[in-house]
Amino acid sequence: MTSRDIELYRSDDGSVQLEVNVQGDTVWLTQAQMAELFGTKSQAIGKHVSNTLSDGELDGSTCSKMEQVRVEGTRRVRRTVNVYNLDMVISVGYRVNSRRATSFRRWATGVLRQYLMEGYAVNERRLNQLEKVVKVLARSEDRLASGIADVVSSYLPGLNMLRDYDAHALAPNPRMRPPICCISW
Repeated sequence: MTSRDIELYRSDDGSVQLEVNVQGDTVWLTQAQMAELFGTKSQAIGKHVSNTLSDGELDGSTCSKMEQVRVEGTRRVRRTVNVYNLDMVISVGYRVNSRRATSFRRWATGVLRQYLMEGYAVNERRLNQLEKVVKVLARSEDRLASGIADVVSSYLPGLNMLRDYDAHALAPNPRMRPPICCISW
């Protein structure tokens, strides 16, 4: 972990406020931060992390080391602590038995449900809108608009194929549909 951004997480009820390290496409929390997030003791988090690893649910790539600098009394102390990525945080969150962990599970399940139910539908709607716009542009007398329609229409078959792939509906031997319009310059 070299470059870090700090994000502030605050629970809906305001009972939990954490600084979360963000790197790439994941967040990194210490064992103490997970304990605070889930409203349990750090030792319980350690037990759940160990069980997650020993069960083979996740591997060691979900863990890293980070140096923290803390002021203890009048001196600055550097310590190396284990940090855990979002995969481990979610796994532990589904193992901990506490009100905060239950709240986290409800939140995580809601986010997943929204993504599964609305994410694809939103993309499907936008793709259909794009196809309609291309058809309208293709009928235009304006050469520039027709040219734009031609370029965009050449991408639509690939976008449709990606949509089908995401929906697990891709044909075994997919064929690209011809572009909606072909206007030569």
